[in-house]
Amino acid sequence: MSSNIEMGQIVGSGPAVMNLAELLATRLLVQGNSGSGKSHLLRRLLEQTGNLVQQAIIDPEGDFVSLAEAYSHLVIDAAEHTEAALQAAGERMRVHRASVVLNLEGLDADLQMRRAAAFLGGMFDVPRAHWYPVLVVVDEAQLFAPAAAGEVSDEARRASLGAMTNLMCRGRKRGLAGVIATQRLAKLAKNVAAEASNFLMGRTFLDIDMARAADLLGMERRQAEAFRDLERGNFVALGPALCRRPMTIRVGNVETASRSAGPVLAPFSPPTEQVAELILAPLPEPELIARPRRTTPPPPDLLTQLATHGEALAEAAPQAEDIDPAERRQQLAALLREVIDEDDGGFRPPASLYQDFLVRCRIAGLGREALDMRSFRRALATARSGTTPEAAETPEWQEAEAIASTLPEDMQPVFLYLARAALDGRTCPPDRDIARIYGTHSTGRARRMLGWLEEQNIIVLRLDGAGRRRAAIIGPGWETLPGDPGL
Repeated sequence: MSSNIEMGQIVGSGPAVMNLAELLATRLLVQGNSGSGKSHLLRRLLEQTGNLVQQAIIDPEGDFVSLAEAYSHLVIDAAEHTEAALQAAGERMRVHRASVVLNLEGLDADLQMRRAAAFLGGMFDVPRAHWYPVLVVVDEAQLFAPAAAGEVSDEARRASLGAMTNLMCRGRKRGLAGVIATQRLAKLAKNVAAEASNFLMGRTFLDIDMARAADLLGMERRQAEAFRDLERGNFVALGPALCRRPMTIRVGNVETASRSAGPVLAPFSPPTEQVAELILAPLPEPELIARPRRTTPPPPDLLTQLATHGEALAEAAPQAEDIDPAERRQQLAALLREVIDEDDGGFRPPASLYQDFLVRCRIAGLGREALDMRSFRRALATARSGTTPEAAETPEWQEAEAIASTLPEDMQPVFLYLARAALDGRTCPPDRDIARIYGTHSTGRARRMLGWLEEQNIIVLRLDGAGRRRAAIIGPGWETLPGDPGL
């Protein structure tokens, strides 16, 4: 079977051919301002590969749900499902090799990021036996991998950015080939964009975006002006799956139509009625304008298949109630320690660690809801402090956790780490260890955190004549031995 697909025509030459096998190994980045033809390009790519490879589409505007009729994609309306259900759907779609459109239309930015992260997390954490090739298309990728914090919550941004980073940086070995499209390269996280080896750059007007596009394509800055002159549907292509030198291609026609293709210019006829009475008429009380909610039922055969698979997993898994509580706590602690001990476990956000932890719990037969997020954060703080499950049952540690519960969640691991060192009679931890517990490489931030804890009358810091630091816990009076803060 040939893996070459035709994307359109090279301007002034022959057909523009893309090698699908190479694309699956090297990923693709599409950039262009609104109206440049990005969605048309993605639709062409999806149609040409619809019968060749499994597809997963993260669709924030509902543009690609029309693929379901022509190519039997399963449309999942994210507004009707919880994050846990979407994570399970991400796993099951890989098990059953079903192409899926995750429709995020109608959700606010925070919920879009959370639910896209859950779905991508499920696809990423599937067992090795189901690492089949999947083309993962993310439209408006700057929403899910922003270069800077916006108005969404930090937790949602970290979860979404972590999922996108996993897709582009670590997804290849798991069969996930990321295809990301963005309006603004400057708004897309650099570590996500940098993992793509193939590029299709469309019409762009802002200088900063043109400069980044030119850098990615290996063009000189003075050549970047050419991006302003591209016609709609024309893209400059470069990459091992496309061509070895930058070439301009015109994207070919598509068979399906977007549900939101935009308004069409038509003759305007002003109304003849008294519009003031129609528009400004008072609303009857308590009646409100009812807006019908759109529902797009997915194909029943795939839904039945996924539901049957979920029931089979639930029946096969051992019941959590059958496990001895003490043994269960030991197993949960061991799984949590495995998550933390991974190469990047100390610097991953709690939401990403939580998804990894739940997957390990299901594999171990401890159930899909082994711990809720709040309990997981407390257990994570205790584990990072170095406290064993047996030591966590002592009255002293219960007192330490009671003090920690009054602090912000991100500060609790730092305080518990100091409390553990004081209870064990160890030296005061150096700044680099405190930074690692917090999840950063910055020793300056570690010193600021210690200063904040001292301002809140939680700890007292003292330096001796040799510059060594002691930390005492206010209240219980526990105190560490003197230690060098700069080690």
